[in-house]
Order: sequence, then structure tokens, then C-alpha cells
Amino acid sequence: MRKKLVVGNWKMNLIQPQAVSLVEALVRKIAVTDAVEVAVCPPYTSIGAVAQALKGTKISVGAQNVFWKDSGAFTGCVSAPMLADAGCKLCIVGHSETRGRFGKLEIDADDVGYFAETDKTVNQKIKALLYHSLMPILCVGETLAEREAGNTDDVIRRQLEGALAGVDCSELGCFSVAYEPVWAIGTGQVCDSKEASRVCGMIRKTLAGMYDQETADAIRILYGGSVKGSNSKELFSQPDIDGGLVGGASLDPDDFATIVLSAV
Repeated sequence: MRKKLVVGNWKMNLIQPQAVSLVEALVRKIAVTDAVEVAVCPPYTSIGAVAQALKGTKISVGAQNVFWKDSGAFTGCVSAPMLADAGCKLCIVGHSETRGRFGKLEIDADDVGYFAETDKTVNQKIKALLYHSLMPILCVGETLAEREAGNTDDVIRRQLEGALAGVDCSELGCFSVAYEPVWAIGTGQVCDSKEASRVCGMIRKTLAGMYDQETADAIRILYGGSVKGSNSKELFSQPDIDGGLVGGASLDPDDFATIVLSAV
């Protein structure tokens, strides 16, 4: 049976004292059992401090992005070995915001092109993370226009196939997928739980076709997109949803604790 996984994506929020205070409050509020795994993904600048604060607890630390080379003249980039050295166990890759696909646009539309993630770069990042024994959480999802055009499944299949090109099934014991409909990220909208489960089931079926059923059944598929304490229990009760990738609500220790405990 797949163990539920709940991951908090803090995005570009909190400086180190605030980050440490948040996880200290979270540790006090949740008694994480073996029934659920919990992780938080702070900004790069707070990873070390958060990892130290969580030392000896069952809450893992992850990153929000990675570069695919181990080292080199790549100004501003952070590699997988650096993340592991800082205490990370996992890393988000292919988030819609790094792809320049925003549910809620908070920058000038002309600047969207600076977010240049592609299926090819996601693929390279996944391979780098797996090589260094860090768990990739691959984000996939459709925009509102793609959903309204009836292209949800095709878009997600292309993202899966591109992201996992050349990745052997033997490497996927340390791998998760997060379905995040772009139109639900940061907008307050949430995908209907039955539809979210249907898409997660379609993702598992696609993975079974790419590899085999045993491999697909072992991969955890999360839902993300305006997950909060008031809707998490219904979402996590769906048969094909194995937890959540939580954005804004993960910055509130009370709400995030409610979400975590609803997965137990």
C-alpha cells in the first residue's frame, strides 16, 4: 500500500528566522505517524536552517528547483549535490511557475518568457536528482485554456513522456508525480475531487503504459492546487490521490497541520 505524502511548497516566502519558527510550530502540532510522510520545501536560503531545525524529526526537507549539472559556470544555479549537502531529501521539478504557466499572474505578462523550463530541462533535472538519490516530485498539469479545449489528458501525457524520456523503471523507486492544474494554483479554485482523482488515475495508467503496472502502482501521485484544511480530507480520500503538494496553506502551521493529519 502506498504511504501518503504531504509536501509544503513555500515558494518565494520567509526569511530564515520565520522559516525556523514555522517548522518549530509545525513539529509541535503534528505527531507524524508511519502512515504519512511530510516534507517542506523552503527557498534555497533557508534550506540549511530548516534542515537543522528538523533534525531528529520525521519531517523531511526538499528544494523547489535544481540545475542538472553537478558544478560549473552556471551563475545563480544550485546543483543536486549541493541540495543533498544542505540536507535535502527531495526536490520539486517542472512546477508550472518555473515553466512560465501561471494560474495567478503576479508579474508583467511580458516577463513570462523569462521562466524557460521545458520538458527537456525537466528530464535532465530528474536524471540528476535520481543519480544523487534525491526524490524528484514531477509537476504536471493543464492551463484553463487547455482544459476547456478538452486537452487535459493529452497535455499531461506529453509532459510525462518528455520528463521521463530515457529514465528506466528501476530508477523510479524514488519518484513521485504531482498533478497541479495550472488554473487552480494560487487562485483559490480547486479541482473537483472526483475529477482530480480521475486525472491522477489517468497519470497512473499512462505510467503503466510507459513502464509496467507494478512500477505505476508503486509511484505516489499527489494533488496540488489550492489544497487547504477544508478540502484536503475529501481529496486525500480519493483512491488515486496519494497526498498533496501544498502551496499557500503550507505557510500556516495550523492549516498545514490539519492537511497533514487528514492524510493519516
